[in-house]
Amino acid sequence: MSEPDTCHGQPRIKGTRIPIAVILDNLAAGVSEEELLKSYPTLSPEAIRAVLAYAAQHED
Repeated sequence: MSEPDTCHGQPRIKGTRIPIAVILDNLAAGVSEEELLKSYPTLSPEAIRAVLAYAAQHED
């Protein structure tokens, strides 16, 4: 989801202010799903999977 007035228009996880890039950057740095869920209480395992699916669809 992307809205110009929220998170500077960056794609974010629906219902949150967490940009997708933040999750991808953390995963790329080796942060575990468990650690992400502790750091971002509004995040769900399904949202992490959705971020990965989004990234796979938008790679170029």
